[in-house]
Amino acid sequence: MRQTLAAPSEEEEGAGGSGRGHAVDEMKEVVLHVYDVTNSDSEKTNNTILQINRIFKDRIGLGGIFHSAVQVYGDDEWSFGFCENGSGVFNCPVGKNPMYTYRERIVLGETDCSIATVNRILRELSREWPGDSYDLLSRNCNHFCDVLCERLCVPKLPGWVNRFANAGDTAVVIADNTAVKMISTLAVKEIAKEAWDAIKTVHIGVDRVHKENV
Repeated sequence: MRQTLAAPSEEEEGAGGSGRGHAVDEMKEVVLHVYDVTNSDSEKTNNTILQINRIFKDRIGLGGIFHSAVQVYGDDEWSFGFCENGSGVFNCPVGKNPMYTYRERIVLGETDCSIATVNRILRELSREWPGDSYDLLSRNCNHFCDVLCERLCVPKLPGWVNRFANAGDTAVVIADNTAVKMISTLAVKEIAKEAWDAIKTVHIGVDRVHKENV
């Protein structure tokens, strides 16, 4: 079964780390993988989230409700989620997180970090990001990816990926062809609350990720 954290130990690094047979020069690219958050038990909620993301991200460019993960030196992506015990850092095959609906990949740049350095960074983050420290608005998967990208010395996530969390429950500003409007967010906040509650079940999803990718 796939381990929650697959970064090798310091002793294993000398044997090639997590390069997994790929040419090093080909794997220095750091890629962000973005998903629509569709892990609610309610099909209505999932469809509403998809609609929100299409309107607020695809049409307006403002943001949405997204899960993100980072790929570097290998065929796995790394992210963070809630769990009661141990590290919240976990990995799964690129684009294959079964909890969400895959949306897109974004190349953030190339890291100058070696495989050994990346493995060390992942071990450090696994200690620094316990699962019970997860917070929907201040310490979620997108915040984790920002920190990982910073340590890999590549640009952080595009602002739209985590904008709804950063905005909290403030009113949403949208622009049309003639004016900037403040819109009532009562309905949106109700949907967002249900969506964030769904996101918090990611610790269940972590187990599902591992079982479905054995």
